Amino acid sequence: MKKVLLLTFLVVAACVVPAVQAQQPPQLETGYQLPPKVIVDILDAPPPPTAIVSPARDVVALLDRVSMPRIADLAEPMLRLGGSRINPRTNGPHNPRTVIGITLKKIADGTETKTVLPAGTRLGPPSFSPDGKWLSFLVYRSNGIELWMADTATAQAKAVTSATINGLGGCSWLQDSSAQLCHFILTSRSPAPAQPAVPTGPRVQESLGKAAPAATYQDLLTSAHDESLYEYYFTSQLAIVTPAGAKTPIGKPAIFAQASMSPDGQFVLVARTKRPFSRLIPASEFPQDLEIWNRKGDVVRKIGEQPLGEGVPIGGVAIGPRSLEWQATQPNTVVWAEALDNGNPRNKVPARDKVLTLKAPFTGEPSEMAKTEFRFNDVAWTEKGLAMLRESDRATRMTRTWLIDAPGAAPRKLWERKQQDRYADPGMPMYRPGRDYVLQSGDAIYLAGAGASPQGDRPFLDRLNLKTLTTERLFQTDDKSYETVTTLLDDEAKQVLTRWETKTDVPNYYVRDLGTGARRALTQLKDPAPQLMGLRKQLVTYDRKDGVTLSATVYLPPDYKPGTKLPFVLWAYPAEFTDAATASQVSGSANRFTTISGASQLLFLTQGYGVMDNPTMPIIGPGETANDTYVEQLVASAEAAIDKIVDMGVADRDRIGVAGHSYGAFMTANLLAHSRLFRAGAARSGAYNRTLTPFGFQNEERTFWEVPEVYSKMSPFWFAHTIEDPILLIHGEADNNSGTFPIQSERFYMALKGNGKTVRYVTLPLEAHGYASRESNLHVLSEWITWFDTYVKNAKPRQ
Repeated sequence: MKKVLLLTFLVVAACVVPAVQAQQPPQLETGYQLPPKVIVDILDAPPPPTAIVSPARDVVALLDRVSMPRIADLAEPMLRLGGSRINPRTNGPHNPRTVIGITLKKIADGTETKTVLPAGTRLGPPSFSPDGKWLSFLVYRSNGIELWMADTATAQAKAVTSATINGLGGCSWLQDSSAQLCHFILTSRSPAPAQPAVPTGPRVQESLGKAAPAATYQDLLTSAHDESLYEYYFTSQLAIVTPAGAKTPIGKPAIFAQASMSPDGQFVLVARTKRPFSRLIPASEFPQDLEIWNRKGDVVRKIGEQPLGEGVPIGGVAIGPRSLEWQATQPNTVVWAEALDNGNPRNKVPARDKVLTLKAPFTGEPSEMAKTEFRFNDVAWTEKGLAMLRESDRATRMTRTWLIDAPGAAPRKLWERKQQDRYADPGMPMYRPGRDYVLQSGDAIYLAGAGASPQGDRPFLDRLNLKTLTTERLFQTDDKSYETVTTLLDDEAKQVLTRWETKTDVPNYYVRDLGTGARRALTQLKDPAPQLMGLRKQLVTYDRKDGVTLSATVYLPPDYKPGTKLPFVLWAYPAEFTDAATASQVSGSANRFTTISGASQLLFLTQGYGVMDNPTMPIIGPGETANDTYVEQLVASAEAAIDKIVDMGVADRDRIGVAGHSYGAFMTANLLAHSRLFRAGAARSGAYNRTLTPFGFQNEERTFWEVPEVYSKMSPFWFAHTIEDPILLIHGEADNNSGTFPIQSERFYMALKGNGKTVRYVTLPLEAHGYASRESNLHVLSEWITWFDTYVKNAKPRQ
């Protein structure tokens, strides 16, 4: 027997059928590849900073980021426990999104001060104290996580703890800005439980006759050793930490699924995770004790328990208290919801949920705030104590918002619309910066929305009178730009901070006077990708053969010559709707600046392709029936999209490829399985055999056993023998998305290869559902371009 040692950074496989021998596919490679230099330069450019506004509304923090982490960062140790990925070296999340620099910029005059940090520091997302005097952030060290705070007046920063923060819980500000509530690693903790050198026995699961349908979650606990590791890393000691570094412990250590301080700072609302754990569902659905503690850690009231989530009906909720939170405008009142239908949406009941409140000293019975006909979603509070309660209904896809003026008052209906009706979306209430309640000025609150319309999105700001329920439009983007209101700079909305952009102007922040219309630039950010300057962009609409109106954004490269018919890439993601009117609504705006990050399909524009971006692919049907005709509607939408770009005179019908990620990859495989509309496809991190997700997927809630014919017809794996055009499969080896296990691509590749199809299969080490590292993203683009150049741009005419 020969022993073979195979060392690879990238697993790649390919198969070519005799019919296309003249078109040789890319060769198998053993390392990471680079796309053309223009693409490397675009992705290596530092991205523009993100911005957060101080609650005092006097300072903006500009946060510098790296374009992409390196594969070495992803190679840091990782444990997969209860649905989470953690780095055991830091006791924090694995591969956290980090900030590398902070600049404090005064809104009044634009002056800037850089926060001085140690070289090479990686920071977690910063947060301002509610009074705006402090900016706190976690600092990731090689051996742990520290809490730092910066004085916003001087930009001077300092560590206020050693590397003892449990990054799986983090820190949050008290409402009086005096301190933060933090999760700490236990000081007396021994070394982590060691993996047994020899198995101690088999792993066993069993079911004793109780139905327990569940999605196909990833990163679950799989053994007794996993359970020990979960307890070890997720157990925390709560403590209050002041900006001076004084630390006061609260209560006993526990695994805290939730820990939040009351607005008056006197109580802690906690959810303590307890055994039995599950190997079927993530930790968020493990049993929990729901309690109120005082600052000493004594339990002053047990609200109830969250039971183990195994057995919760599909689309249902757990029985008992859920969605616990403090009422933001009261010193110490807890609010939560409880199901009245046993958590089962199929049960016929007059009310689905009740909403309860309980205030200190927490000795009496809870008060009923409301009953909801639909499923309770959430409640927002205005700073004068009015409740905005939202409920929604899966069966009808309706959502309603009620206004409750005071305890015991009859609810007033504020809004009711279909959940996907973007044209009727009233916008989202604007919160007071740094607070958990909606800003209210007199009788009015403010609403900011996308402003969806048949002409595209035109963001707006409205003032809503809570007594009369009438609205006044204070601002709306014109038809040549795209401008969103990010922050009200005063309670009367005389001045606002906006983010303004056009097709050709980089997004920047402005101070806008709503009375005069004048605006002043606060930032002067530059174009990170000048290589794409001059690209052409158009929002188009067109009709499917059944009359449904579709829309898409069509991009042409900067050097496009009118009359040229280009090879095209169609990049899409299907969505389900219950009616044609909602499905026909236009999505997007042609006035937005084109920004690039990661392995973007828009980088095909640098290689002489046109791109049809986000052509709507609606799958329509009443109730739960949309997917009954998934394939027919999908193909019809693709036909209409191709007809549109061909009729525009910009696309060569015989040189069009299709690509997508996740459900878009699923779409890509189905289009190749059920049509010959495209010369080739590229599918990233998809699921191709729906029998492996038998308890539902995407928005499908019927099980495989209820509608086996739907699952089979929608599974391109079942039709691998019918695929005649080349397909590129790419998948992260550490995919963490429910339903898209890497085995989906592995088995689909085997089916295609076994049937003699043209297919290339690339797996990306250490990558999750979305690809993070520089090496992987650049390699994906190299694969894409080589594949499409071979089978689309330079494809020989069909016989």
